[in-house]
Amino acid sequence: MQQSGLTVERGTPEYPRCGVSSPLSLSCPPYDVTVGTCLLLQKRPLQGITVSSVEKVEITSQYGETIRVPCSPGDTPSDDIFMIKWKYEKEDGTSGDLLVKREGHNASITAPDAFTDRLSIAEDNSLLIAGGVLSDQRTFTCMIVKPSDITEFPVEVLIHKSPEALELTNNPDAVEMDKLTTIGECRAEEANPAAEITWLRNDTPLEADGKGVVITASTAVDPDTGLSSTHSRLQYSAGKEDATARFSCSVTGTPLKSSPVQFTINYPTEKVSLEVPTPMPFLEGADITLRCHADGNPPPSSYVFHLQVSNRSIAMTTGEEVTVENENEYTLRNVTREQTGEYKCSPLDNASLLASNNITVHYLDVVLSPSGRVVKGAGETLAVTLQKDASSEVTVSWTKDQVSLSEEPQFERLQYSDSGRYECQASLVALRELTSTHSFELMVEGSPRITSLREQVSADGTHKVLSCEAEGFPKPSVEWSGINGTSEEESDYIDGKVTHRLTVMPKANLTVTCLVMNELGMDRKETKVSSLLVHIDDREVTMDKQDQSEESGDQTKLAVGIVIALLLATLAVAVGYWVYAKKSKQGSWKTGEKEENAEESKKLEAPQKAEV
Repeated sequence: MQQSGLTVERGTPEYPRCGVSSPLSLSCPPYDVTVGTCLLLQKRPLQGITVSSVEKVEITSQYGETIRVPCSPGDTPSDDIFMIKWKYEKEDGTSGDLLVKREGHNASITAPDAFTDRLSIAEDNSLLIAGGVLSDQRTFTCMIVKPSDITEFPVEVLIHKSPEALELTNNPDAVEMDKLTTIGECRAEEANPAAEITWLRNDTPLEADGKGVVITASTAVDPDTGLSSTHSRLQYSAGKEDATARFSCSVTGTPLKSSPVQFTINYPTEKVSLEVPTPMPFLEGADITLRCHADGNPPPSSYVFHLQVSNRSIAMTTGEEVTVENENEYTLRNVTREQTGEYKCSPLDNASLLASNNITVHYLDVVLSPSGRVVKGAGETLAVTLQKDASSEVTVSWTKDQVSLSEEPQFERLQYSDSGRYECQASLVALRELTSTHSFELMVEGSPRITSLREQVSADGTHKVLSCEAEGFPKPSVEWSGINGTSEEESDYIDGKVTHRLTVMPKANLTVTCLVMNELGMDRKETKVSSLLVHIDDREVTMDKQDQSEESGDQTKLAVGIVIALLLATLAVAVGYWVYAKKSKQGSWKTGEKEENAEESKKLEAPQKAEV
């Protein structure tokens, strides 16, 4: 019978152990018969005992691990506990005994076979159940008996178990775009509670919408273990953006996650493009690769290329169609300028999808006239022409003997200084790497001509330097006649000109000739060279350089100067003698010798008069 929530159990094995052979019917406050019998045997009064029950609590334990069920919600002094009794809730809702532990005695186990060899009691009176299984998921009650009261503490045990594994299967290799297709099934086995499966796209959970995302889940329970297996299927309508997406499944609340999978999305070609992977620019003679790309998946296997084909025999470009099988490229070999134009391609099975690309084959033709080695005569005219034919605007630069020229050379009257190597470099304005270089070497020739014949006095005034300047090509040689000199010196031959210098010291006025010659002719020129020496009183005197002239035309001036100088010198001597004589006569008058001198003078003058 039951009274006030406590069960009075009759006919249990506890009675013989307490010394009672049959159930007792006692008129006392409600109590457990087993407990009451033991109290009677120990002669402890039951009057005034109160019975209380603590609110049920819930604990969670992992499947297969030892379950520890606490006996009280907090610390309970053990020195006044008379007896601990553990009970469990059966499947039909009734209560069954597990074990009893009395003061001073070992625990006595009365549990059914389901708990055999799995039960024990801890020092703190907690119930220990080894190898927790799903059937252990029930309510366990700890009864604490004290001299003054009896307390019951119910504990609900929940058993959790994660799935053994998570497997993603039935994923296809390819799916049709915008078509709802099963792309995978995920299964989580032997879990408690039943696993909740989440589908992920690029690690982001998918939400079922009944249209593009349909998730179907089901759960099955193993009748032997009570564990659940969850099965989930994902149906998905894929788009082009899913071509690189990764799909996976996971168990909510656990780290379990399947390996991600990808699949091919098949969709028809909607757009075609014509690519040219060959690096630009395209020059004549190069190979150009054309690549036709379609956005379908799988892409078309064969393509048609529409080409520009040059036909030099009729000076025109015509179209040609070339079909390539199992590839999407075609290479133009050794292209020419006539192949500049628009190129097209299309899938073999859909000619309406057409792509195009313009190709320009660059070229540069330059013709320079004259070319090579050009020999012309001085004073002649030379026309220079540069013809250009190019795929775009051309820039031209000129150099003469590697020195830049500001403009194209023009020769209306050739001079020896025009000789040299002329080079022009033409290049495309928009394509500097395409250049063409041409040159010619100009030689201006002519018989020699003396352009200058000069006479100069050396810095120290002791010599004269004769300079003969001539021009002509080939280089003229220089010879002097009419004089011998020293220190001959010749300048560099530049722009068809050369200067020859001769140092001399003439002792008399001379006529000197400069003669220049080359293979084409000769030229000569004369000049008057005056002497550097002047005869004074039978002595040769070198003229001061201040009195010397640089040109032969100054010789007359020099002679006149010398004569004037001599006359002045003679006059000075005469004047001096006259003064001296006069002074001498005046002196004799002063000394009283006047008469004597006069007589001597008369004597001297007498014969002279006789001669006259």
